[in-house]
Amino acid sequence: MNSDQQKRAALLIATMASFTGPFMISSINIALPVIEKEFQLNAILLSWIVNSFLLSTAVFLVPAGRMADLYGRKLLFKWGIILFSISTLLCGLSNNIIQLILFRTLQGMSGAMIMTTGVAILISVFPANERGRVLGINVAAVYTGLSMGPFAGGLLTQHLGWRSVFYTTVPLSLLIVYFTVYRLKGEWADAKGEKFDLTGTLIYAMALIALVYGASVLPSILGVILILTGILLLWIFARWELSHKFPVFEVKLFKGNRVFAFSNLAALINYSATFAITFLLSLYLQNILGLSPQNAGFVLVSQPVIMAIFSPYAGRLSDRVEPRIIASLGMAITAIGLILFIFTNSETSLTYIVMALVLLGFGFALFSSPNMNTIMSSVEKRFYGIASGSAATMRLLGQMMSMAIATLLFALFLGKEPINTSNIPAFITSIKWAFGIFSVLCITGIYFSMARGELHNSKS
Repeated sequence: MNSDQQKRAALLIATMASFTGPFMISSINIALPVIEKEFQLNAILLSWIVNSFLLSTAVFLVPAGRMADLYGRKLLFKWGIILFSISTLLCGLSNNIIQLILFRTLQGMSGAMIMTTGVAILISVFPANERGRVLGINVAAVYTGLSMGPFAGGLLTQHLGWRSVFYTTVPLSLLIVYFTVYRLKGEWADAKGEKFDLTGTLIYAMALIALVYGASVLPSILGVILILTGILLLWIFARWELSHKFPVFEVKLFKGNRVFAFSNLAALINYSATFAITFLLSLYLQNILGLSPQNAGFVLVSQPVIMAIFSPYAGRLSDRVEPRIIASLGMAITAIGLILFIFTNSETSLTYIVMALVLLGFGFALFSSPNMNTIMSSVEKRFYGIASGSAATMRLLGQMMSMAIATLLFALFLGKEPINTSNIPAFITSIKWAFGIFSVLCITGIYFSMARGELHNSKS
């Protein structure tokens, strides 16, 4: 297989995989109110259908990135997509909430193997001067998945039930398995021969579990204790990794590479400020404005459609213009969109909501692919797997933090009661507070995005 064929195969497989995961996430968000009614769940337990996937993905992203560098990126990707296909089918077959959360956890584990290797394979195949373009295409695939998710999820949930959302994802996953096995040739294992840090992996996993579960049970004393324990474990993890000959995560990249560190921090803040939007608006549109799952999907699709359209252009532009300028502008536009949502109430028009979503989509498109280009281009080749895993981890940690904020606000304003006509004012108050907090986070993120330093000058 020649170089151009290898490039096309890698781009096709990574693009399909980048579409599948976000499609799964956004389509199931639309189905949450229906699952809530079928299993008689409160808002906090309902959030664990999302959180279980995010937590298991975040726990396995860093070790999966390291294993990809050690044993081969194609190998990890192949087994990841196989396990994803199986776990997705099992999610659709779930008979109760315990089974669904369990299989969503397995789905998240396999998703981590896909996320951390897909981008790393692209970076391994394409030269530096083409990365912005292919990463823009990759990010566009993510947003196309996010775009089609609400639309397809709404249609499927309304006409075939929520289980069909999982069933329809399985054939696409199996198609990716076929292309990976028969079309993607070669293997990439730039850290082959080094050892895997199991101790560091376990400390990292315990830290994340303590932080996320602790956030879900706030404001209880147990929640506070778990969060403090998680922070302590992260400090122990960082110290361990700095002293280990073959760390599972190269903490020195954060310590000695300002561009890499601040770009990751900007991603963490951006996702913390934006991920729970779909979750909150899905509940708002169906429970407050009375929209059907299908119509709610039509409304929510406006944000990722704009992302999918503009991400490739932003990625190409970041090959020529300093990425921090484009990304920081995107962060500022996103902050404006979030501020608009603070003023939502039970009588807010759909036109207003769509306009705010479009603004958010444009801001996020300008931020995401230039920021990813910066992260991946600021490290040496042997760290591609770790850098890809780091970027994905920041995304997942941000998504979990965003959900934790929403869950905490539900606990404070709604308690453990399902959303109903008697607590609509409390629900609206909780989402106003959420968008207020998200706006402050995003404004803070502009500083780190601008202060990261210049990528093009550092490479020249």
